[in-house]
Formats: sequence, C-alpha cells, structure tokens
Amino acid sequence: MSITVEEKNRLMKEFAIKEGDTGSPEVQVAILTSRITTLTEHFKTHKKDNHGRRGLLKMVALRRKLLDYTKAKDVARYQDLIKRLGIRR
Repeated sequence: MSITVEEKNRLMKEFAIKEGDTGSPEVQVAILTSRITTLTEHFKTHKKDNHGRRGLLKMVALRRKLLDYTKAKDVARYQDLIKRLGIRR
C-alpha cells in the first residue's frame, strides 16, 4: 500500500527546489499524491477497508493544508505544482 523507496527518491529529485531537498512543501505534496493514488487503487478492490480509508482521508487533508500553505507563500509555485502533479483545483 505504500510507495517504494525508489519511487520516493525519484519524486524527491523531480520536485526538489535545491540539491538534497527532502522537506519542501512541493516534495511533501508529490509524495502524498503518490501515496493517495496508490491507496485509491487499493480501495477499488478492497471496498470495506475502512481503517485504511481513514488514513487516506488524513493524507488528503494534509496535502490540502500543504497546498494552501504553498499558495499563501507563492502563487506561482502553487500553480506550477498542481499543474505538474495533475491535481484539480
């Protein structure tokens, strides 16, 4: 249900603002988006996994908060991020 180490490292390299960046909002949102996508696929076959669904909702809320933070700090970075990730809104 979680993403692989290789996938996480690839996302860090792709969305990092500078070398060695692991904690910027862009990287965190990219990792959360990947995990949310994976969990969404999981729920297509495991419809009654309500404990996992609660975790998914917490991840979606955290991603929303990080996106709101990014939008408040720099609208251009926010627009670029949602376009690169293909997130609606």
